[in-house]
Amino acid sequence: QVQLVESGGGLVQEGGSLRLSCAASGSILSINTMGWYRQAPGKEREVVAVISSGGIANYAASVQGRFIISRDNARNTVDLQMNSLKPEDTAVYYCNADLVNIISVRRNTYWGQGTQVTVSS
Repeated sequence: QVQLVESGGGLVQEGGSLRLSCAASGSILSINTMGWYRQAPGKEREVVAVISSGGIANYAASVQGRFIISRDNARNTVDLQMNSLKPEDTAVYYCNADLVNIISVRRNTYWGQGTQVTVSS
């Protein structure tokens, strides 16, 4: 079994910063891409940032220059540093990992349970 556990969400004022962390654990052979997605009320889930196992990062245009994604391959963790937060960043943020399960030896996508980020104006 594989688990992704997020932490670090909360309430922050516009212009503030938050750091989200996600740890993957369980029956993991290897992890390919890791990333962060978000879903605001009444909207579809959208990608925020993704990072390859080699450290290549890609960002949504709406967060480019404000958010930084990083990962620690040894610890199977991925972080999202969010700066200059705006009210429109308010959403539930989900951690995502594309990985190979060591038991099934099959590649699959796993999700965390989500963490709420609220930015007040």
